[in-house]
Amino acid sequence: MGFEPKQYGSDASPLLQDISGAHWTPLFWHACTFNPTVFTEVMMNLIRNPNINSSWLFRADVLYENGTVPDGTSDSEAVLPRPASFTGFDLQQTLVRRLIPRNALRDQPLNQTCLFYHSCPPDGQTDENEQSLVIYIPHVSSPSEMPYYHPVVRGVAFFHEWNRSESTGRVSTHYCFFDHVERSPKLVRTAFHLLSTLHKHGQGTTAGYVKRVHHDVVVPQTTMQNTYAKLKEKYARKLIGTWAEVTDPTKHVFEDLGIAAFLIELWKQMYRDKAFPGFVDIGCGNGLLVYLLRQEGYEGWGFDARERKSWANYNTKGETTSDPGNLPSLREQVLLPSIITAKEVATECIDHDTSDVDVQKLLHDGRFPEGTFIISNHADELTPWTPILAAISDCPFMMIPCCSHNLTGAKYRAPIPKGVDKSNSAYASLVIWVSGIADDCGWEVETEMLRIPSTRNTALIGRKRKADVSDVQLDAVVQKYGGTAGYLDNVMKLVKGEPRPH
Repeated sequence: MGFEPKQYGSDASPLLQDISGAHWTPLFWHACTFNPTVFTEVMMNLIRNPNINSSWLFRADVLYENGTVPDGTSDSEAVLPRPASFTGFDLQQTLVRRLIPRNALRDQPLNQTCLFYHSCPPDGQTDENEQSLVIYIPHVSSPSEMPYYHPVVRGVAFFHEWNRSESTGRVSTHYCFFDHVERSPKLVRTAFHLLSTLHKHGQGTTAGYVKRVHHDVVVPQTTMQNTYAKLKEKYARKLIGTWAEVTDPTKHVFEDLGIAAFLIELWKQMYRDKAFPGFVDIGCGNGLLVYLLRQEGYEGWGFDARERKSWANYNTKGETTSDPGNLPSLREQVLLPSIITAKEVATECIDHDTSDVDVQKLLHDGRFPEGTFIISNHADELTPWTPILAAISDCPFMMIPCCSHNLTGAKYRAPIPKGVDKSNSAYASLVIWVSGIADDCGWEVETEMLRIPSTRNTALIGRKRKADVSDVQLDAVVQKYGGTAGYLDNVMKLVKGEPRPH
């Protein structure tokens, strides 16, 4: 069923009778095939996740639910709900949510009462409509108090009518306008959008849609977003204003702020009762993530095959527990894993003219102090090596795969796993492939879909082991995933500044 709603005329009579006398104006309606149970389920999901309807919002914090205050909510936050009564309806559920905006400098949070009502036909009259109603009432007293992200109305209503005998129904949106506030085109568009979202989710649920992406599995949404908001307010303007690369500053700054916020909250979990062991960012690129984490008090460093312009702004010095020596926090180095033999290294160095290059200084063997947290953020050639390096040094890790390469450093399209739909994207196949490497290295892999402005937002985390390193044959793992033939040649080309492998 496509979405082609019918619009009520401006002179349409109200369908809802508010006992207080408030006037509820109908705006749009559309036929539907989802029943009252699905309507209630979808509306509850939309209430708990307002970001589905508005990109200006982070989330909703529930302050009050059916007379109780959720754990962790202080008494001062437990504001009383705004009551409303409608003829022919019984109140079923009451919530008060706080809408949390993305930009706290522009918009303030808004408390909003959400009321669920139900009206059933008498027993034996199965041909009559069963009606469900959800009302949003913002906690404001005048239009001037309304934040940008909320329509300037006293209330919003979602009305579901269901014919039991025919298993058909319809949904509609309604406004309770402020006095002297016109029915503007923007308000009409918003009502259209709200109905569209409800219809889409209701029809999808009825058709058997199962959500495939699950956020906030490892780190709670609230803590991560609160930390992100603080970092954004503290750093974003300056970082964007001083951006030294040719790439889009807003995308990269906000993406790394989001990753930094996630790591900070993850590390608060992991190192609650012990000292932070330090981090290393392999393939650190522009170095911004290293800079942000160090600014927030986390010791660590990063390296990449070539220096970036940004490093002049982000590089600092300081001895750390994970990398002593008072060296720069961002370094030009190329990974040559220790699992590749010294004899092979010597042979390759002979085959390539490296007389003008300090090879020993530029090569890193991928061994780190035990416990060092390894970050592999869009590290490309180093992504499949990440869980192997972590196993060798007994270090936890987080990797965010991006471009697909194999263990030789060459570009590679990961195969679609057996039993998986052939429509599976190349990126999804890459994530499954590198997860398999981590699994074979003995890691218990956790997956988190990060809330960052990137389609490459899958974080694979290894902080727990399901098998001791001594029980894992890492050489066999390397061979299982294609071996390293050609890797040394590719590394030496990077040392000489030659083009990257394709």
